[in-house]
Amino acid sequence: MEDENENASVRVLCRKLVITKNEPGLQWLIGSPFFPPFTIISTFRCIHTLSSNPFSPDYSKESDDLRTVLLKGFDVIGALIVGKDSNSEQIPGEVFDACGKMRKLLSGDDNGGKLGNQRLIGAVVDSNTGDVRFFVSKSGDLNGIESVTSVVYEANPEKYIWERGCILRCELPIKLPMYYPVNNPKDAENMYLRATDAVAAKFRDPQVSYMVETLNEPSTEVLPPVILRSAELDFQTDLSNARLKVETTQESDAKVLPCRYFCSKSKDILPFTSMEENADKIQVTVLLNRSENSSKAAAPMAEYFPALDETKILVVDYKLELLCYAAKDLPLAFAVSKLIIPGLVEQLHTAKNAILPNLMTQHSQLRPYHFCPPGFLHPIGVIYELIYGETEMKQVEVRKSLHLRLGLPFDRPLLRIANAINLSITKDSGRSSSIQKGTPLLKDVHLGIPSSGVSGGASFLIQGSYEYYHYLQEGFDDSGWGCAYRSLQTIISWFRLQHYTSIDVPSHREIQQSLVEIGDKDPSFIGSREWIGAIELSFVLDKLLGVSCKVINVRSGAELPEKCRELALHFENQGTPIMIGGGVLAYTLLGVDYNEASGDCAFLILDPHYTGNDELKKIVNGGWCGWKKAVDNKGKHFFLHDKFYNLLLPQRPNMV
Repeated sequence: MEDENENASVRVLCRKLVITKNEPGLQWLIGSPFFPPFTIISTFRCIHTLSSNPFSPDYSKESDDLRTVLLKGFDVIGALIVGKDSNSEQIPGEVFDACGKMRKLLSGDDNGGKLGNQRLIGAVVDSNTGDVRFFVSKSGDLNGIESVTSVVYEANPEKYIWERGCILRCELPIKLPMYYPVNNPKDAENMYLRATDAVAAKFRDPQVSYMVETLNEPSTEVLPPVILRSAELDFQTDLSNARLKVETTQESDAKVLPCRYFCSKSKDILPFTSMEENADKIQVTVLLNRSENSSKAAAPMAEYFPALDETKILVVDYKLELLCYAAKDLPLAFAVSKLIIPGLVEQLHTAKNAILPNLMTQHSQLRPYHFCPPGFLHPIGVIYELIYGETEMKQVEVRKSLHLRLGLPFDRPLLRIANAINLSITKDSGRSSSIQKGTPLLKDVHLGIPSSGVSGGASFLIQGSYEYYHYLQEGFDDSGWGCAYRSLQTIISWFRLQHYTSIDVPSHREIQQSLVEIGDKDPSFIGSREWIGAIELSFVLDKLLGVSCKVINVRSGAELPEKCRELALHFENQGTPIMIGGGVLAYTLLGVDYNEASGDCAFLILDPHYTGNDELKKIVNGGWCGWKKAVDNKGKHFFLHDKFYNLLLPQRPNMV
């Protein structure tokens, strides 16, 4: 515990502390009991407020949402106010009052709102400068407030989080069959409530055990799973007191074995990589022993209860899927009793409350998912109703509200089901593997390519992933005429991998068929070897994906460097691959390196004219993907001065 006599210091891990500086309102600061006090991991916007005051939360709705979005192992540790006078003496009290009420609701604690030893963070954004002023509460005292003068912004927050903690995962299908009288359907609701409460109580039943095993990739060392019996778990100790370093761990005693037991001994954690790659993952499986030992021998017996009225059967089934964050030094027994079990109970009750209003009229298909959207260091939880299609407005509105809360852009589908974290256990090893999606083509071949050589330049690159399509791929001979087709396939693969579309990347013939169907080409075009250019590509993108495009025309290759500023803005705002076509060849542009002061620039070119095997080293070393200067150091021009060029800039659809 931090010495309260020392000046408090706030540590900020999230890259975007303030979601928006333009809209007044409240934002929740998220931390973890496993981190030092005043460590901010992320920020959530408060989206449910009283109509009379944008700074007053609707605590009931907010707590319901946050209970789902926040993983166990993370807490609301403070609040930030945007759009009020930063010098107002009332602000600290308002911030801590809001945070204290929210923590009370999330914890289910009925202690009058007292904080105990919990210290909270308050922050206010200066509406003129955008600067953030922090203050903290003294232990258990909302009236004792001190200003913060030291704020540390962590350089490698991924390393900070995943060297200290790990992910716990638990998956459990639930099926509740119930018979109810036809003439009294209200009984079904009562039976459903009792059945759900019975399942929730079962998690602490002495007959239930929890099997804990690693979810990391297979290694030479295969650790046996650990069995924790519910009867041996401690449900009384508070989580804040459970985080004690296990310095005298006995390997044979599962109750004090730390989570670190199932974590990698050494892990190179790099910034900006995904949670799936960085985090150690532990699987927890719920096991129910339905057999009981009896001191007396007895024959099997069944009882028959006849129905007095006509009855119907109602089956409610859904799947619980839980992710939690735990410190690596936390004993496994505490991780299960304080994170897994409360998390399963909360998710079960959330599903119960969502299903109950339409229990008799609608076959609900609730399913929890987890996402780690760009800019977030940890997963967030979502429960979707699958009876709504992803493009139906009711589901779209759910995603829009999540984008609003998380400060995500509204022109990219970051929280669709296809974006969800998907971990599975392979049958042969019991270890985890990410489910492989898409084709086995090379992806993101530009990553790791050396710098462009532009002195003092800034790089503006494609955002997201793509697949590399080139000549002779998949046994199809298009050498000499198919470069624009291949560039188009690369562009469509980008829209697929960013989940804007689920269509397959079209073949050359399907591209030609699309152009015939819209009337741009005659039927004889299908099956031909005719070239296509930027305009034809824009027609196909519009027809197949509903994607609009901007086109930049230049009369000569000598003019292309003059367009670098416009291209840099495209990669910064849209982030889609660009097709460069014209009088000669077609290329795919993945980025520019641009010095605005000197005008010096380079182009990151993905060349579809490559004819070899999909070997990354061969492609990069051969210059088929690399930085190209308009004029190289030998005076050779990459873009021809006597040819015109058209640049096709696909625009992101405005969708979530």
